[in-house]
Amino acid sequence: MLTNKKIVLGITGSIAAYKACHIIRGLIKRGAEVQVVITPAGKEFITPITLSALTSKPVVSEFFSQRDGTWHSHVSLGLWADAMLIAPATASTIGKMAHGIADNMLITTYLSMKAPVFLAPAMDLDMYAHPSTQHNLDILRSYGNHIIEPGSGFLASHLVGKGRMEEPEEIIAQLEAFFGEQQATAKSMDGQRVLITAGPTYEKIDPVRFIGNYSSGKMGIALAEECARRGAEVELVCGPVSLQTTHPNIHRTDVESAQQMYEAATRLYPTCHSGILCAAVADFTVAEVAAEKIKREGDDLVLRLKPTHDIAKALGQQKRPDQHLVGFALETHQELEHAQQKLRKKNFDFIVLNSLRDEGAGFQHDTNKISIVSATAKTDYPLKPKSEVASDIIDQMESL
Repeated sequence: MLTNKKIVLGITGSIAAYKACHIIRGLIKRGAEVQVVITPAGKEFITPITLSALTSKPVVSEFFSQRDGTWHSHVSLGLWADAMLIAPATASTIGKMAHGIADNMLITTYLSMKAPVFLAPAMDLDMYAHPSTQHNLDILRSYGNHIIEPGSGFLASHLVGKGRMEEPEEIIAQLEAFFGEQQATAKSMDGQRVLITAGPTYEKIDPVRFIGNYSSGKMGIALAEECARRGAEVELVCGPVSLQTTHPNIHRTDVESAQQMYEAATRLYPTCHSGILCAAVADFTVAEVAAEKIKREGDDLVLRLKPTHDIAKALGQQKRPDQHLVGFALETHQELEHAQQKLRKKNFDFIVLNSLRDEGAGFQHDTNKISIVSATAKTDYPLKPKSEVASDIIDQMESL
């Protein structure tokens, strides 16, 4: 599962650093290409020349490799890698990762990493059990990092003390399992077409002002990328957001207003197998848009609003027996009751509920905390990165 995978291996200042040699051998034996990034403290435990001999690559440690201005690009490493593994990961490094303290090459590489990040903690039991260490690990989990804790893996027939770094075979096995799962789901939606709406809508007041909301589009775009990764052709109808999509299977239609989103969604849904309505669409639009910028005159400005087209209702009425439709409900009170009502009225197969009362959920966050509500059940999920939330939602949709 690791053939041709590019792995950045981060090594920090722990007595367990010698195990990095076994990790490198195991990764290379399975066909991976390994680039080592080591902290200054790490070099006190294992020499770069040993690591370089194993990987056939120069070890990266400092920002500048020579005195002539040549420097190592942490950004390039972040783009090159299929995964980053930090083993051993000390309490100090874990704290720096959690709080963005970029004072060495390893942390700057981590902060630039576009690929999944795995880390294997290594420290004594008291340090591992300390609330600050556990808090930092929780922060890293919320960012989407994979924590390889001692004794938690697939091959753990041996007794491993908490805090002690997991054995190299187990660490490699977890990397193999991750990439194996990726390959298994890579084409599970092959041949499917999915409509996804994302982002806000802007309703013009005049040429320079609008009514809008705080939606960033992150959740909708994460859903689009997940569906495309699984092999689907995605029709993404996206409101005004700054985020870009990367997968070639995503066909993007950019819109601004609720009317434009309605027209695009009702046109595309009949050609799709599924629809996921993640956009935060305005319920009202300005009845009369001023042709010129409104000047400040008097004490009040009164705007008359009129309802926008209900995209969810329109698609729910269009839905054929061979189609699925998933909705979102962002609520501030009586969350479950309102979600269940919306589920019935819009003819959704299930609805994704989140609440603005949950810290780290809702607009503009990189994380979300959701419940999936169907006609017969409600399943709660913990706070996760939106990329992982997207995977949970698509898993549920594929099970319909």
